[in-house]
Amino acid sequence: MTLPTPTDEAVHAAASAIVEAFAATDGPRYFSLFAPDATFVFHTEPARIEDRAAYEAMWEEWVGGGWSVESCASSAAAVQAFPGGAVFTHSVSTSVITADGPMSYKERETIVFRSDSAGLIAVHEHLSPQP
Repeated sequence: MTLPTPTDEAVHAAASAIVEAFAATDGPRYFSLFAPDATFVFHTEPARIEDRAAYEAMWEEWVGGGWSVESCASSAAAVQAFPGGAVFTHSVSTSVITADGPMSYKERETIVFRSDSAGLIAVHEHLSPQP
């Protein structure tokens, strides 16, 4: 069976949906865009987050403690599509509100997508500091 290669437009749309949901601090919409077995690597966390449920639990703790996203902007996007999925990379500037006050990050992000019956779903997200 030959797996379809997603279009650049489809990958950009899937990534934009993730950024928009994150920017709105819309947890249900944001997490619906990730597979249950998705993994996450964030430079701000001491270990890899092994699945979506674990990240959702962290998110709920953050929001419960006063955390919210103030803004999130994507730039310098690139797509590497392949049969059955794609890798999306971009730079992201994020400002959040925390119990300790505002914080801002300039990061590079990679999102890995796989094709499924509903379209593209994210299976991995990796954030690193922008040098």
